[in-house]
Amino acid sequence: MVALFVRSVPQLLLFLRSDFMREISVNKITDIIKDLCIKANKELPVDIENCLHRCAECETNSLGKSVLCDLEKNLEAAKEYDIPICQDTGLAVVFLEIGQDVHITGGDLTDAINEGVRRGYTNGLLRKSVVADPLNRVNTNDNTPAVIHTSIVKGDKIKITVAPKGFGSENMSGIKMLTPSHARQGVVNAVLDIVKAASNNPCPPMVVGVGIGGDFEQCAYLAKKALCRSTEIRHSNPFYAELENELLEKINQLDIGPQGFGGITTAFAVNVETAPTHIAGLPVAVNIGCHVTRHASMEI
Repeated sequence: MVALFVRSVPQLLLFLRSDFMREISVNKITDIIKDLCIKANKELPVDIENCLHRCAECETNSLGKSVLCDLEKNLEAAKEYDIPICQDTGLAVVFLEIGQDVHITGGDLTDAINEGVRRGYTNGLLRKSVVADPLNRVNTNDNTPAVIHTSIVKGDKIKITVAPKGFGSENMSGIKMLTPSHARQGVVNAVLDIVKAASNNPCPPMVVGVGIGGDFEQCAYLAKKALCRSTEIRHSNPFYAELENELLEKINQLDIGPQGFGGITTAFAVNVETAPTHIAGLPVAVNIGCHVTRHASMEI
């Protein structure tokens, strides 16, 4: 039947694409990323804000409680004056879940993402913190390039998440290549060791993203992605949900407290993500987010 409507291979491909592929312009992606860069830097996710208010009420250490109240005032001031919630507006980390039935049109996707970051950080008057070379240290002056993670999923939509990452917390992250003999307790010890070494440097209360499994780079990616999950959502597997709760309890017993002044609020949440791994390996990565663990998403 198709032969009745098309006379060449290019025409056939166009016919099939128009029937089964949804087209999304790179210009739309650029505009959305621009807006998400500004939103993520000025609006704290509701779950993190709720954690801050709840912990300010429950903190038993008087100095720690005072610090949490100051953080609440900082958040209110950012809203009132329409300014970023932290002066470190971060390295732009962009996650894209691209539906396999989407055809991206009008240009190069990577260029479109970076243009969105460029416009967001320039138009939003956000601090530009990216250097073009790790040793020569020359600022790019537009906060590009972004760190981009893409995955192909079912459907005809694109979900875009922008997660600005400040380096006070990023510098305190870590990875350990354990062996299977370390087992569950070894994972717990590794996470606690990294958090203890971080101490007050990542501006606690923190969100602790943990990646377990995969290989060297995948477990680090999982730990970063874990920070984009709501602190109100536990792991879907009860085994790992229990591990998240245990880690949070033990981290909050370290008495690091808000901004390192002591107390029972060292972390808001621990989010664990996992992946299959090699029979000889047990990689563990910890990516720490500060008290303004930022991310904003939109689906198109």
